[in-house]
Order: sequence, then C-alpha cells, then structure tokens
Amino acid sequence: MKKLSYLIVTILFFASLLPPISFAQTKNEPDVELWNAVKPLDTTVSFLNTGAHPDDERSDLLAYLSRGLGVKTASLIANRGEGGQNAIGNELGNALGIIRSNEMIEAAKVNGVKAYHLSETTSDPIYDFGFSKSPDETLEKWGEELTYERLIKFIRIYQPDIVMPSFLNVDSQHGHHRAITVLSQKAFEDAADPEVFPEHFKEGLHPWQIKKLYLPASSADSATTSIEIGDYDPIYGMSYPQLGEASRYLHKSQGMGNDIPVAPRQAHLDLVKSAVQSSSKEIFAGIPYDFHEWAQIIPANNVQKRLNALQDKLEEMISLYPKREAILPKSQNALKEVKKIISLIKSSTLNSSVKNDLIHKLEVKAEQLQELSFISSNLSVEIGIDSYVLTQGEKTKVQVTVSNKGKTKIQHIKTALITPKDWRHEKPSELKHLKPGESKTVTYNVTVPKKAEYFHPYDEAVLQAQISFKENGVETSKSLDLNNTVSVLPDLSVTATPANITVNTADVQDKIPVNVKVKNYAKEKKSAKVSLNLPDGWASQPAVANVSLTERFEEKDVAFTLIPPSNVDEGSFTIETIAVAEGKIYNATVQEIKYEHIKDSYFLYPAAINGVAFELLKPDHLKIGYIESGFDTIADSLINAGFDITKLTSDDLATSDLSQYDTIVTGIRVTLAREDFLQHNERLLEYVENGGHLVVQYMTSGDPWNSVLTPPYPLTIGSPSIRWRVTDENAEVTMTQPEHPLFNFPNKITSNDWDNWVQERGLYFPMAWDDRYETFVSMADPNEEPFTSGILMANYGKGTYLYTSLVFYRQIDAQVPGGYRIFTNLLSFGAYNN
Repeated sequence: MKKLSYLIVTILFFASLLPPISFAQTKNEPDVELWNAVKPLDTTVSFLNTGAHPDDERSDLLAYLSRGLGVKTASLIANRGEGGQNAIGNELGNALGIIRSNEMIEAAKVNGVKAYHLSETTSDPIYDFGFSKSPDETLEKWGEELTYERLIKFIRIYQPDIVMPSFLNVDSQHGHHRAITVLSQKAFEDAADPEVFPEHFKEGLHPWQIKKLYLPASSADSATTSIEIGDYDPIYGMSYPQLGEASRYLHKSQGMGNDIPVAPRQAHLDLVKSAVQSSSKEIFAGIPYDFHEWAQIIPANNVQKRLNALQDKLEEMISLYPKREAILPKSQNALKEVKKIISLIKSSTLNSSVKNDLIHKLEVKAEQLQELSFISSNLSVEIGIDSYVLTQGEKTKVQVTVSNKGKTKIQHIKTALITPKDWRHEKPSELKHLKPGESKTVTYNVTVPKKAEYFHPYDEAVLQAQISFKENGVETSKSLDLNNTVSVLPDLSVTATPANITVNTADVQDKIPVNVKVKNYAKEKKSAKVSLNLPDGWASQPAVANVSLTERFEEKDVAFTLIPPSNVDEGSFTIETIAVAEGKIYNATVQEIKYEHIKDSYFLYPAAINGVAFELLKPDHLKIGYIESGFDTIADSLINAGFDITKLTSDDLATSDLSQYDTIVTGIRVTLAREDFLQHNERLLEYVENGGHLVVQYMTSGDPWNSVLTPPYPLTIGSPSIRWRVTDENAEVTMTQPEHPLFNFPNKITSNDWDNWVQERGLYFPMAWDDRYETFVSMADPNEEPFTSGILMANYGKGTYLYTSLVFYRQIDAQVPGGYRIFTNLLSFGAYNN
C-alpha cells in the first residue's frame, strides 16, 4: 500500500477536495465534493490555457476561473516534459515524461481543470527535445503541420470560448513556449475556417470560432483587463493562488510548489484577438455567460423561455447547497429539461454556427448535471480487483460495492464494467434499489484476452466501473476509475544491468559482468531459460541460465560474464536479452514507475544492452569518490567502464579519510539532493586545500548554492537561466587552452570529441566568477555571444577546484565517446596534479 506523506497543505487540500465518492461531510465542514459539482451550473463559459510542458499551466488563474467561478477550464500541453530533469529520481526521457504527464493529471484535479496533451505516445514527434531558444527550431523538430493539425482538432472538439497561451512569443522565453503561442494565435482564425483541415468534418466536427484570445500581460498598464484572483474561498479553506500552489506541489519531479499567504493578486490579460463586439473590457464581455444571456440572443421565443427557465433551475440548485437530498430531484428534472431543449434546438432553423454552439453548451451542462446528480445521490462506490497487474489470458475478479450513504432510497441501480471490446465478463447487473444505509456487492469474473494489448502509459484505462440509477424517469450514469492503474504486462520482464556497456579499445576488458533480472508478473509459476543474443565473436558464461519463479512479483537475478573479442571494432553494438518460457519469447523490460503522489505506471521497451567501443585512456590507479545526487547515473557508467569509484555516503563525507581519493566528483545539482554535501562543504574544501581535486557538476540558480561560501572563490550561476545555456548540441566549441593537461591527459582531446553530442552543450553557465578561476572552453548558440564558463578551474591551496556546467551526464547516458573522454580528463587531473 502506498504511503501518504504529502506536504501539509496538500494533505489538507485533498482531504476535502478529493474524497472518495461517498456521503456528505460533517456539518462542520464544507461539502467540497458537492460544491465542485454544483458551482459549474452558474455559467456556460469555457476557457482553454495552452502551454508546452507539464507545469506550464497558469495555476492560480485556472483555480479562480474553475473553482471560483465554475468556468469549464482545460490545460492543453504540447509535450510530456521528457527532456527535462528529474528532482525525485533518475528516470529520464520517456520514463520522465510518464511521471510528468501523471503529475499534470493529478495537479489539474486540484484546480478543477482537465489536462490534455498534443503528444499522443512515447517518443511522439511532439517531444521535449530539450531547451530551445527558437519557435522555428521547435516546430521544425516537432513537425509544424502535425502539431498544428492536432491543435486545431482539439479546439474543434473542446470548443473553448476563450484561449490564453501561458507565455509570450519573446526571445526571453523557451522556444517550445513560443511555438505554442504562435500556433494558438494562428488558430484563432483557422479553427473557424472550413478550408483548414477539412478532414476533421468527416469525423463529425465543425469549424469553431474562438471568441477571444488573450495573452498574459506583465502589469495593469499593459493589460486590457486585470482580474483580482487572490480572494480567500471558505469552501476550500484557502485562496485561489494557494489552490494553484497546492496543485503545483504535485509537479514533484520539477520541485514545484510554494507556501504563500492569503494576499491580493491580480491576473493581467491582454486581449489580442476578438470575434465579439463589446464596449466593456471585462474578460467575458460579449460572450454569453449563462443561459439567461443565451436567451437574449436566440430569436425563437419558445427557446428563449426554456433557456431562461433552465437557468433559473440551475441557480436554484446552487442556492440549495449543501442539501444533497433536495438537490437530487432538481438535478434530475433539469437533466430531463436539457435533453428536451437539445432536441428542440436540433430541429430548429437557427443559424448553424449558433445552433452548434448552443447544443455544445447544453451537452456540457448535461454532463455537469449527470455529475451533480450522482454526487447528490450519496451513493458510495468501492471497486476491488484481485490484482492491479494482469497478464494475457488471466482470469480475475472485480468486486463493485455500492452503498447508499444518504437518507433517500435510490431506485433502479445498475452496475457494469467498461473494458476493451474483446475482454470477457458478465453483462451489467441490476441491484434494483438501495435503502438508506444499505450496501450491495456485485462480483464480475473477467478474462483478459490471450492477445490483449500490453499496457501503454497514455492509453485510456482498460477497466472502469459504470454505475447508473434512474429517478423521475431520468437515468444518471457515472464511470469510475479504480484506485490504481490496471495494467496488462508481459508474464516476464527482463532487465539487464548495466543498460550500457563501454568497451575500451585501448585496453579491452577480459570479462564484463552483466546481471539480468527476471521478474514474474504472472500469477502462476514460471520457469524460463535466459540468454544473451551476442554480436559475432562474443561469448558469455553461462551461455544459458535457468530461472524458476513461483509467484507474482517474484524476481531473480542471473549473473552472466561477457567475454568480448580482443579486437573489438570501434562503434556501437546491441546485446539483446531474452527469456524463453513455455515456448514464448520475452524480450521486453518493464520499467516500474511508482511514486506516492501519482498512480502507478509502466514503461515497456526492448530488453537490450547498448554497447559502444572506443579508445578511452585513463591513469593507472586513479581513485575517485563520487557524491551521488540521484539525478544522474554517471557513477555506474564509469564503474562499468572500469573506473575505481567509491560512492560516498553521508558518513564518508563526515568522517572518512578523503585524502585517499585522487578526485572527488559530485552528481548534478548535488546541493538540492544532498544536504550532507552542504553540511560538510568545509571539509571538502579542506580536502582540496590539502591537495585534492574536486569536480562539481552544475547547479541551478535556484538550488541551495551560496555563490560566496560554497565554492572556494566567488562563483555566481547565471540567471535567468534561459540566458545562460547553449542549447545547440552541435554548437562549435573552441578549446581556449588546447595545450593544457585537461585536454591532453590522459586523452588527447580534439574537435572530434565534441561531435555527436545530444540535446545540448551546457546549461546554467556561471555569469560571474573570481579572477582566480581559469577558463578553458568557448561556445555559443547561433547568433549569440559565446560563454567561456563551461569549465572553470582554480588552484586552492595545494589542490584544484573544477566547476563544469556542461551536460556530461546526458552524453555519458547516450554513450557519446567524446563525452566520456573529456569527462575522464576532468577527473584525471587529480592524478596528473599529484
């Protein structure tokens, strides 16, 4: 069972905001669940916030619009944040994108916002390829036509009245942000143009005219309108900006969220495009705010009367809060009326665009009334399953328990399971009715198809429960997710460690140890033969290993020794890892992604070891101490390459003899993850003063770093960070001291070593440093002034202190030979200097 250890503000918030579907809270507490359902009846307006990455949403404004006003709000995010850094673990790439996508979903729930992405799958073309300074570069890599088509299609599906990108298209912004702003502005006209992506209309969509497009403004002076959003809301027990920060706390992999007081705050918006006429500068001016205002623009008298009467009913339900039993029949009656009005509108002679718009608003209101009806019924639902992990062909049981926690008898209750169409299970079951205090349980026997699709992190849930009941001749239906992710996984997962192998052609290893972990996800015993599909000339001991696993989630390690040929060719190679059980081949790694603030997820990828062979010289007897931050895997990669590395613990930093190490090196952002680094920083500086060599990898300007006290001499990290990075991985690099030992010992570094880098050159370059630091490299993005602070080194006492903002961790993870060779030289200076 997952532990619940959120920050205090998040605990308190979720305790009220996201209770299980159950009866109302005590009289002394606001019924937050009911309020979340009843407040949206107040308006028909919809709002879309667009951004590039998870965490780009304007959380405070969205909280005000959704929770404060009841506006239907959504965040549309382009990619999954795969190219970022990870503040809670060492997942990078697609695995990090999965984490950030799920954090986005959970964060959006706090604000009452629906989260969407343009990226549809792992390694999607709309991928976070790292920092970009240009919208043109961004759209070239994403594919502008693909990205724009998906954006237009989403707008035609969601049909927002107002669209607001989170950022401006200015050169101080991330290129991804700028690209989404450019496309959002362009979409204002194009989403309404029937000649733009007309294939959408074959899918039942219609052209959609956004009513207003706003951009964020920096102050009231540059804004069309300013909205006070800092109000305290007694329902939630916090202000809307505090709600926004509660949601941002869930972006834990990015270290988001701040504790803030209740205080006035204004959101400044600049109206840049409008399709409506209004003399008022209010944000919703010219847009029908509710059905009363819709009635004013509809010429048909009978429709006007019905819309006015409907809005009166909706407002009456808001006034009845928190009386669930009183709201229930009203919601049923209003739902019946909405359906009648929809039929009336469909058969009317209204203008087609007005008809489409109004029908959409009514359909949204029907969804909201369904939600309100279910919550006000006081039905509580618990869904249990034998195992959240399933395998192909498995039989399992799902139990759905429905309880009436209210004071009113609920009639005609039915339960059903929603699964992919080829899954087998019983037909929907009717519970008939539930008296107050009564509970009933339905058990479904479910069979997973033998060829069921394996879990994909961005697919819809494979299993949901559907609950319906009927009152006053109107049926209410609600689909519910389980508490955790139901996942179909391979019977066996095969994971090789190390994932990357480096073969040094200057001194080919006689033996390379490899560990293969086999994990059983089937509920029955599995016996398998495990082997490695080796390149020509390679051998392994043993050639085949037998493994037996008796129960689900059991795992065993199998040790192999790789024996490479003595004359390995330089270049890349792959070693496939295979398990064979009952004649079936299993060659996928299941990476488990489990954190307490998000639902469990999995990333399946080919089970293989990626190898690269190149010449890598290193000093004999070089001894390195590595202070891991948890944000990179450099230490393991260097160990696999034959380096003598000791991972230094807190006790080591506090008491061990540091002088035994030629070099001590830190993982990236070590001050953020290792408080003990700062606690023992003086001891590390003493190590340098006595003749040691300390290599510190980059920090950010927001990390716990004192520019005067942490390094031996003042060193200030660049801020704002967008100005202090080289994002072009192919940017020309000049070695300003080519004869220095850093570029000649033990490897002769040439221009070739800067080839084939991935994602970027460096980031968070220092912007100021003491004159006692030497500089060694110069590099720049196109049309920018070069940075010279990528490698800084200073003598301190008898030793040396080296700070680097180059992204060696990405190069070593991607097995870029030059990255290995240059970093080896930086580490080896400790041996050279001694």
